[in-house]
Amino acid sequence: MQETFDVHDDSFRNLLGEEPTITHLATGFGFTEGPIWRDDHLLFADIPNSRIVRYQVAEEGPVVSTFRYPSGNANGMTLDREGSLVTCEHSNRRVTRTDGAGNVTVLANRYEGKRLNSPNDVVVKSDGAVYFTDPPYGLPGQTQGKELDFNGVFRIGADGELTLLIDDMDRPNGLAFSPDEQKFYVADSARKHIRSYDVAADGSLSGEAIFAELISDETGVPDGMKVDTEGRVYSTGPGGLWIFGPDGGLLGRIRPPEVPANCAWGDDWSTLYLTARTGLYKIRFNATGVKPGG
Repeated sequence: MQETFDVHDDSFRNLLGEEPTITHLATGFGFTEGPIWRDDHLLFADIPNSRIVRYQVAEEGPVVSTFRYPSGNANGMTLDREGSLVTCEHSNRRVTRTDGAGNVTVLANRYEGKRLNSPNDVVVKSDGAVYFTDPPYGLPGQTQGKELDFNGVFRIGADGELTLLIDDMDRPNGLAFSPDEQKFYVADSARKHIRSYDVAADGSLSGEAIFAELISDETGVPDGMKVDTEGRVYSTGPGGLWIFGPDGGLLGRIRPPEVPANCAWGDDWSTLYLTARTGLYKIRFNATGVKPGG
C-alpha cells in the first residue's frame, strides 16, 4: 500500500508539519476543478454539471451552494487586481470577467478570427495581464468544431489585445508565475511535464526549459498549479499532489483519497484546497501561498 505522504527530501517533513492531515470537506460532484478563494469562501467548478459551487463555513457548519448555473462548463478561475472573477468557460469557448455587480465581460473568444478551443486555466499577472491555456478538452471528441490548428497559451494585455505566446504544446493545462513573476510555469498534460519560461517586462516569454517531469503509471496528469512565497511549486499530477522546490527538484507527493485536478490557497493562506474528482479536500502546510490577483 502506498504512503499518503511520500517524502523525497527532508525539507518536505517540515513543510508538512508534525501531524499532516487531509480533510474531506464535501462530495457528490461530477468533476471538480478551478478552485479560487474569494473573501471568506471558496469557489470551484463542477464541470460536467455546468455549475460554479460556493463553499463556505458558517456558524451552523459548512454551506455548499450554487454560485452560478449554467456556467458554460466553467473550468479554471482566478481573480484580477480589482477582485473580479476571471473564468475559463469550456463550452462557451471563451474567457470572461465577472465584476462585483455580476456583470459579465468577454475578454477573449477568438484569435485571428477563429474560435478558441476551450480555455482551461488562467492566471493574472501584477500588471493586469491575463494568461490562459487553450487545449481542446472541452470540444466533443477534442476535435469537433476545432478551428485553430494548435493548442495555445495566450496573454490578454491590459489594453485587451490577445497575443499567442506558446503554440507547440500538446495539451497545455495548469499555469502559474513564480512569486517574483520572473518565471512562468505551464503544464503539458499529454507530455507529463511542466515547462518554465523567463518573463520579460512586456510579458513575452523566452528561455524555455523542462522544469519538472511527472512520470508515473498512476491515474492523473500534470494539471493545476500554485506556488508559495518561497517559490515552491504545488502541482496536481499522477496519483496526487506533487511539490517541487524552486529548482524543480521533487520534495514529495501527497495522495488524497481521490486524484486532484487543481488546487488553491485559502483561509489563512497556509491551507491548500484540492478539487479532486467528485470531492473537495484541504491540507495545511508550513508555508504561505501567493495570493491571486497580481
